[in-house]
Amino acid sequence: MGKLIIALIIALSGASFAAHHYHSKYGKQLKANQEQATTIQQLTDTINYQNTHIDMLHELDSKHTQELAHAKTEIDRLHSASLAHPERVYIQAKCPVSKTVASSGMDDAATARPTDAAIRNYWLLRERIATSEQMIQGLQEYVREQCHYP
Repeated sequence: MGKLIIALIIALSGASFAAHHYHSKYGKQLKANQEQATTIQQLTDTINYQNTHIDMLHELDSKHTQELAHAKTEIDRLHSASLAHPERVYIQAKCPVSKTVASSGMDDAATARPTDAAIRNYWLLRERIATSEQMIQGLQEYVREQCHYP
């Protein structure tokens, strides 16, 4: 009977030691699992924020691209109208008055008109100004939206 009790005590001690050992390992694994779950949640939150951020930037880009397309369409429309009706294009200009007295034999029948190159350059400059304005507005809005400190 004594040997049975000693064997029972040894078996109980071994089982107790094994239970404590596995419980300790379980606690460590549970803690590691919680840390990993926290890390995963933080990464998920970061990805969601970045996706929202990317969507907002895409909307901002689409908005300014559309405004630029509208500006270019308007410039093209005005350019076509000026080609169809050149007499309706008015450019404010100052012509210097000649100090010498010109003969009054014949008046100039033609009105002052810019050269063809000047007209082409005018439309090119309008288009570039519209593009620059949209780029500047887009950059300003980007800075307002993205470069703020939390």
